[in-house]
Amino acid sequence: MEPTANNTKFIINGGNPLRGVIKVAGAKNSATKLIVASLLTKDKCIFHNSPNKIKDLQVTTQICSLLGSKIKIGNGTLEIQTKEISNGIIDQELGNSTRIAILLAGPLVHRLGKAEIPIPGGCRIGSRPVNLHIEGLKKLGCNVSMNDTHYVFEADGLKGADIKLDFPSVGATENILIASIFAKGRTIISNAAVEPEIIDLIKFLQKMGAIIEISTDRKIIIEGVKKLYGATHRVIPDRNEAASFACAAIASKGDIIIEDAVQDDLITFLNTIRRVGAEYQVVENGIRFYYKCKLKPIAIETNVHPGFMTDWQQPFAILMTQANGISIIHETVYEKRFGYVEELKKMGAEIELYNNCLGGLPCRFASSQYYHSAVIKGPSKLKGAEINIPDLRAGFSYLIAGIIAEGESVINGAVYIDRGYEDIDIKFRNLGADIRRIH
Repeated sequence: MEPTANNTKFIINGGNPLRGVIKVAGAKNSATKLIVASLLTKDKCIFHNSPNKIKDLQVTTQICSLLGSKIKIGNGTLEIQTKEISNGIIDQELGNSTRIAILLAGPLVHRLGKAEIPIPGGCRIGSRPVNLHIEGLKKLGCNVSMNDTHYVFEADGLKGADIKLDFPSVGATENILIASIFAKGRTIISNAAVEPEIIDLIKFLQKMGAIIEISTDRKIIIEGVKKLYGATHRVIPDRNEAASFACAAIASKGDIIIEDAVQDDLITFLNTIRRVGAEYQVVENGIRFYYKCKLKPIAIETNVHPGFMTDWQQPFAILMTQANGISIIHETVYEKRFGYVEELKKMGAEIELYNNCLGGLPCRFASSQYYHSAVIKGPSKLKGAEINIPDLRAGFSYLIAGIIAEGESVINGAVYIDRGYEDIDIKFRNLGADIRRIH
């Protein structure tokens, strides 16, 4: 079930440059997958820097609790132990509210021989088909069928296989990786995603006793083991949150330090920041981002890691509305990632969408009618308006727009932002923004 967008809202009075220091939370795109991986052992697993207030993590722990996990949540810590799994059927409503549910197929099949997973949901940014997940699990020896509401996965033990992904999908890579840990023999994932969150998952699985190698040319090799053990792990900082706040600081002509921002995970983003005429400084405990002079236009193409991340393009689009000239963003990962643009036009943003590939990267949408290229004219003087959030990353970009706009903005659908960010309004207020949450 998709979150409704008609409950909590944000009220923003724009015009204040953001200044100060904030600390990013643990990455929800890592923490949720680590929780799923913990079901591979009966032992206790402990996570530090866990973003416990984020809705996606709360849904994940709720699903695991219904399966039999015992979970203890502290201040930035999460302990989980799953001695027994009571059933292998994921609740349909919970399962449809997150695309994490499909990743539970491997642990449930290993421990019960069967898993029933609802069709995954998530943000409305385009289709997120599970065909790559299903084909990968089939190659490992899993029988897959469907009933009226669920995919049904069944196997009496899995076997290693050579699996080449048509696209370096993060979710499919994670699913096959988790499922192959106990598969007999060797599994090779070719054309795998290698995002920092996947490396974090691999490091956790290694701590538990897995044997995993990362080879050249996007290849991950897993040697099946017979048992995993409990482990303690620190969730990596959220690179999406760091990049989003960086865009907010620069767009507002501000100056902030983002504690726990990791240079290694933001190299492409940092290069892009410097190309548009803004500046950053790597400091002892994070990265400082600040407005330097008039922003320059740029052409950006999203891509899988280590390219320009698709989750960065929405806040960067707001930044480009303040650049002097014409900027172009070519989206090559999701076909409907520009669903947020129409609302921004209400605020005065000058953005036009095209179904042409306005870039040089190979693009899966080249012969489609999807509007996956944007031309942004700046600088635009944004004005406050009432707008509705369509998805998580777009939601943060709307907050940036409200912060730099003249007058009051009403941003409906805070639930979307809460799926991926902790205490977002408090963090913005600590940087000087005039923002409040209305229930």
